[in-house]
Amino acid sequence: MPRIVCAYVGENGGMSRARIRWEIVIVLGLSLGASAVYSVVSILAAVTRPVAIADQSTSVNPQLSEREWLDFVYQFLSHFFDLVPVALAIYLLWLPTQTGFRRIGLTFEQPRTDALRGLGLFLAIGIPGIAFFVVCRLLGINLAVEASSLDGYWWTIPMLVFSALRAALSEEVIVVGYLFTRLKQLGWSPWWIIGAAALLRGTYHLYQGFGPFIGNAVMGVVFGWCYLRWGRVMPLVVAHLLLDVASFVGYPLAVALWPAVFTTGG
Repeated sequence: MPRIVCAYVGENGGMSRARIRWEIVIVLGLSLGASAVYSVVSILAAVTRPVAIADQSTSVNPQLSEREWLDFVYQFLSHFFDLVPVALAIYLLWLPTQTGFRRIGLTFEQPRTDALRGLGLFLAIGIPGIAFFVVCRLLGINLAVEASSLDGYWWTIPMLVFSALRAALSEEVIVVGYLFTRLKQLGWSPWWIIGAAALLRGTYHLYQGFGPFIGNAVMGVVFGWCYLRWGRVMPLVVAHLLLDVASFVGYPLAVALWPAVFTTGG
């Protein structure tokens, strides 16, 4: 009978350092790395226009068609396919002895703890974040954000929640769970990993201005430290989901109440 030899390939799954580096480039190139490049181009375009940054605007969750059913389909498909790189990252982290979900702590094994930690992060980041955004708008270093109106269709708010979930999963799974795991395998120190991930997080928000870059980079440091401490992505997903739901739903209300702060001057 042929002899079967079972060898433990370790946490790297037998991957070379060069293969890990190329994998990181591919995953980021299909997802938030590409967003970061576009954001850099966008902010360069903004600062080189003859109009002040504060008098320019950018759109979040814009309408994609004037026809209701087509707008729904386009938005749903956009959010759905943005989740494919998330699935890819989880798949690539899969080990023979451990699922990709469990490896980064994207499970429902600790619902109470994850919910409380996520709520705590939401309050710790969200309240100062609102004040910081307003200050940056007054300083003129943020673009005005044109958010989706809440009175569009019956499905508008559910779609905004889906968009928030898509953003939470994309950013926390790829930028934290996946990237932290792979950079650790490359031998990076914890604070270098946190710094690199925070810089990436800030960069793909540059299209909104320099304030969101700073704010999201700081958020990235906090989230990265929490992930290394807790070993779970789920609390970060909960916090991010709450932050984006509050932002997507609350921002149109803020525009209506304080148009001088949240809209362009011209």
